[in-house]
Amino acid sequence: MASRGRVWPGVRPARAPAMRALAGLWVLSLLTCGYLSWSRGREQDQEAGRGPELGSPTSSQPHLIFILADDQGFRDVGYHGSEIRTPTLDRLAAEGVKLENYYVQPICTPSRSQFITGKYQIHTGLQHSIIRPAQPNCLPLDSATLPQKLKEAGYATHMVGKWHLGFYRRECMPTRRGFDSFFGSLLGSGDYYTHYKCDGPGTCGYDLYENDRAAWGQDRGVYSTQMYTQRVQRILATHDPRKPLFLYLAFQAVHSPLQAPSRYFRHYRSIVNTHRRRYAAMLSCLDEAVSNVTLALKAHGFYNNSIIIYSSDNGGQPTAGGSNWPLRGSKGTYWEGGIRAVGFVHSPLLKLRGTVCRELVHITDWYPTLVALAEGRIDEDAHLDGYDVWEAISEGLRSPRVDILHNIDPIYTKARGGSWAAGYGIWNTAVQSAIRVQHWKLLTGSPGYSDWVPPQAFSNLGPTRWHQERVTLSTGKSVWLFNITADPYERVDLSGRYPGIVRQLLRRLSQFNRTAVPVRYPPGDPRSNPRLNGGVWGPWYKEESKKKKPRKNKAEGKRKERKTKKRPQKAGAGPQCGLGAPWG
Repeated sequence: MASRGRVWPGVRPARAPAMRALAGLWVLSLLTCGYLSWSRGREQDQEAGRGPELGSPTSSQPHLIFILADDQGFRDVGYHGSEIRTPTLDRLAAEGVKLENYYVQPICTPSRSQFITGKYQIHTGLQHSIIRPAQPNCLPLDSATLPQKLKEAGYATHMVGKWHLGFYRRECMPTRRGFDSFFGSLLGSGDYYTHYKCDGPGTCGYDLYENDRAAWGQDRGVYSTQMYTQRVQRILATHDPRKPLFLYLAFQAVHSPLQAPSRYFRHYRSIVNTHRRRYAAMLSCLDEAVSNVTLALKAHGFYNNSIIIYSSDNGGQPTAGGSNWPLRGSKGTYWEGGIRAVGFVHSPLLKLRGTVCRELVHITDWYPTLVALAEGRIDEDAHLDGYDVWEAISEGLRSPRVDILHNIDPIYTKARGGSWAAGYGIWNTAVQSAIRVQHWKLLTGSPGYSDWVPPQAFSNLGPTRWHQERVTLSTGKSVWLFNITADPYERVDLSGRYPGIVRQLLRRLSQFNRTAVPVRYPPGDPRSNPRLNGGVWGPWYKEESKKKKPRKNKAEGKRKERKTKKRPQKAGAGPQCGLGAPWG
């Protein structure tokens, strides 16, 4: 017998009024009861496209659905051999195009900034680390964002989930950067149920927002993966599918803290390692959430004209349960395990489906690709670093991309053995940098933790010893060269064998570096403390605070000018906050 609210295949037109009534009841039930988990039989029917859609879109502009997972490791999807069950991701990827030469950045803020601006970090000033909660810093306000360009093309733009692109001023908030609505968190992490985040002793606050205000009234203590899915279902239930929609769904999962509803643990009791078991449960919940989003797209008439893009923001963190095997390194590093990501595109609009794309694709490419699909316009002076890669994905053609600047971080800890001499006088190899040109990848400086972490490393004590897989970097070494096509696991360093290629890539690094803007990484501001802002993380910096107070008389003003020498502010450094402790 069919379950309540099911959309039956093969419904005759005469039954359309009854079906619309049922659909209305279904929407009402969804809005009242929240998160909906349908039976596997129904899921298989609708995922196979056997259920009718409720509307037929008339716009030539496709609906754009971008789903970003947080800290999902390269191995942590079924089709990469994981023991974690991801049936929805496996099925969507198998029916779409798997991106198997796809790169992101090694940590949260850089990937998100490059997705939303189409620019490398060196061109936005976000080269170093992430945006910290107390930092007066955000995505540069002079950068035209992806949602802004899509709005110009007539799209409704909605964001649900994790922002992590700064919020110290109201102008930095998602709804001021192109989104019609925002529901989610501003910070990089937090409790999945209470939505509180502590950034140190005495600096704890609430971090759940509805547009520009704390979402106290929307908070029911629901697990964030499920809560965000509920919001997406509400957006789809109320939006007209004949009008183009851009939906950016940035899940908090599977980032630490490792929390998941108890029912998702039942398949993973055999996993001994506690972190890995919790991580697996979180990923299963995420997989189910993607299923429910896809089903809602079908139920509300969006699916046939939708392009669904799925991506992780960086590699997994083994100490928090993630696995990048057989790749080297982890989150926070420029080894392949930190930057090569799970990614795929699923859409009825793809010309070739059920295929694998091995062309070079980077997260900056989504900006020009999606704007082109939306029939939008990119300004001639935009100076994007991304490319339109739709034909490479949809038709199997060659990608216009031949290189990727993974990053140049001039203030990261310098490699002790690095020098200009080691860089042939072209580049100071003490500086942390990484670049890919065709098959070749070059790393300089300190690339980060470099071990391979095989699956058997997840013992009950956690991944602390890999035995023969452990690598100790040679003392004084500051340059590595790999042929990534032939050696994707970075086991054979070729820098000594091919010094000519090393020089060529160092010159390319130098060329990129000449276009870099100053790093934006200001010290923390004590005014950011949630205790000073109603217990909430949120905008604290006000332009009025920069205005000078009226002087009582000219003589007093002259005395103050003689006593005070104004220090110049560096370009792009944000407001001067002298009371803040430095962030390193």
